[in-house]
Amino acid sequence: MKKINLRDYYPYYTQDMIVEVPDEIALLLREYMLLEEAYRIRTYRYKAFYSLDRDEGIEREILQKPLNPAEIWEQRQMTELIYKGLSKLPVKQRQRIYAHFFLGMSKADIAKAEGTHKSRITRSIEAGLRSLEKYFKEIL
Repeated sequence: MKKINLRDYYPYYTQDMIVEVPDEIALLLREYMLLEEAYRIRTYRYKAFYSLDRDEGIEREILQKPLNPAEIWEQRQMTELIYKGLSKLPVKQRQRIYAHFFLGMSKADIAKAEGTHKSRITRSIEAGLRSLEKYFKEIL
């Protein structure tokens, strides 16, 4: 059995509180304390004022300024126009453009999924983009 001061581990203790705990618990508490200190040092060293364990893209989210209502409305209108334009394309072209630009699939991956050659996918996407360009010129 080992004696520990709970004040060292819990910040809400304002006075010393000495308790006896098994050695395994004392080692575990010590390990967590060291991990917390290492995390604090890492955030200081890298000047990170947010969690370093977050998903990708947090830096981009932090640097982006929030959109005002007019920008949100404009973005929704543009998205609606894009989807209307895509609906005017043949099904294959629409699916290929959506897979490439919205889902982030490479042309080779699309070709493999469809069981066709990459050059067919490339020509189809380029033809679809030309059709979209004509459509947007007509309506705008």
